Amino acid sequence: MSFVPSEMTTAEVEASELLYGGLAQDVRHLVDVAIRTNVDADRVAAARALVRQAEQVLAEDASTEPAGIQFNTEGRSWNWGNAVVGVRNAIAPPVILRWSDDGSVRSEVDLGVAYEGPPGCVHGGVSALLLDHLMGETASAAHTRLIVTGTLTLRYLQPLPLGRVRMQAQVTNEDDRKVTVTAHLGPDGGEPAVEATGLFIVPRWAREGSVSGSLD
Repeated sequence: MSFVPSEMTTAEVEASELLYGGLAQDVRHLVDVAIRTNVDADRVAAARALVRQAEQVLAEDASTEPAGIQFNTEGRSWNWGNAVVGVRNAIAPPVILRWSDDGSVRSEVDLGVAYEGPPGCVHGGVSALLLDHLMGETASAAHTRLIVTGTLTLRYLQPLPLGRVRMQAQVTNEDDRKVTVTAHLGPDGGEPAVEATGLFIVPRWAREGSVSGSLD
């Protein structure tokens, strides 16, 4: 695991997020309509040609490396390729997290047809993905310590309908390098659909101040 220092200023990072975040949002809309469309073969062919053209334009200057986690000298960090919060990743909803004074972390996110599992419901693996990230962020104590997931236990209570979803996580125990977090996720205004408990670990190398190493 590594973190990459960047010479970008925070203002430049925010401008880049605005530019490429808009592109990612357009791709999310494209994925959504591609699932729902019923146009004829000719219009599908025309749409595919436009998509290939867009791909060629964007590939003219594209990195071959993972996006990774970057940080600058102003204390700003970013993880644009992250599958949950990545501003530039069209797979990410994306989730926007809110920290509370009591250490809990909350979020609301809209999950459309791209995240469907059972008919009309969110895929259980998507719920696990969101909760894993939410709980990891919670265990990090607002990014003041680096942690990795040790174990994650989920209990599925009821189907989670597509649409607005709310989730919350809270640290319940800390023991040396081990942090226990509980969380739940459910429909907006409804009862929890999934409950989770996770054990998160602060790697030894992270405690020693290194920026790379094993997950031990």
